[in-house]
Amino acid sequence: MRAALALVLALSGAGIASAQEVASAPGAMMRGLDKVSGETVDIELASGQSARFGRLGVTLSDCRYPVEDPSSNAYAHLTVTDAATGTIVFDGWMIASSPALSALDDPRYDLWVLRCKSS
Repeated sequence: MRAALALVLALSGAGIASAQEVASAPGAMMRGLDKVSGETVDIELASGQSARFGRLGVTLSDCRYPVEDPSSNAYAHLTVTDAATGTIVFDGWMIASSPALSALDDPRYDLWVLRCKSS
C-alpha cells in the first residue's frame, strides 16, 4: 500500500523526495453504496471505531491528510470484515482522490473515503 500512496503523490505533482507532510485526524467520513438497492449511506467513524454497513463491518484505524491543505485529500486505513463469513475482505489504505486505486472488491457493496474529520 505504500507504493500506492507514493504513486498518488507522484501523480499529484509531488515526487517521493518532496512528499507532503501528513497529519492524523481523529476520524473519517465514508460513503457506502448498496449496488442492489441503490441506497447510499454516509458513515462517520472515529479512529478505532467500527460500524456496520449491510453485512460488512468497517473499522477505521487511521485517517491522514496533507498538513498544508487539510481539506484536499484523505488516506484512511480500513479493515472490512464480512459478518456472514467472519473473513476480512479488505485491509489497507483507501485514498479519497483515487478510490479505485485500492478498492473494496465486493459484488454487492462499494465503500469509499470522502474526507478526514478534524474535529
